[in-house]
Amino acid sequence: VKYKESIGKGTPIPDLPEVKRVKETQKHISSVLYKEELGTGTPTPVTPEMERVKRNQEQISSVLYKEGLGAGTATPVTPEMERVRRNQEHISSVLYKEGLGVGTPVPVTPEMERVKRNQENFSSVLYKEELGTGTPTPVTPEIERVKRNQENFSSVLYREELGTGTPIPVTPELERVKRNQEHLSSVL
Repeated sequence: VKYKESIGKGTPIPDLPEVKRVKETQKHISSVLYKEELGTGTPTPVTPEMERVKRNQEQISSVLYKEGLGAGTATPVTPEMERVRRNQEHISSVLYKEGLGVGTPVPVTPEMERVKRNQENFSSVLYKEELGTGTPTPVTPEIERVKRNQENFSSVLYREELGTGTPIPVTPELERVKRNQEHLSSVL
């Protein structure tokens, strides 16, 4: 936002032949303008090929493909179908607890206690609960250097102490670069 505050009026540049060509091309490519000078069309007769394509489209349609559906033929339940059905019941996320019997208690082993303690240490909720006091470390030159680097890297602080810029004269080279940028601009 601040970079526009001290912007000058600039130097107007006449429309060069290249700029005119680009503008004309943009008009042709434009998805809005391409219909403006649209005349009336010439009707074409319905050919057998067009009828074939229409029939194919109707068959492919996800809405119409069920319209002409007739009665199905029942198939007997095969052992393979029963096996698949049983597997589906075992895989089901709803039914897998239905036939749950009584569990066998397992004694708490030292390994299980170790895993529980590790889980508590990994927990993102509990890891701060028993936080003790820290040991202060002296500020070394290395720590100060890292802090300064972090401030330089910060995307928030890098503009805070921005000094004033040095104005430079507008050279023909700068004008050429500006014109090139305008041509390359995805906005224009």
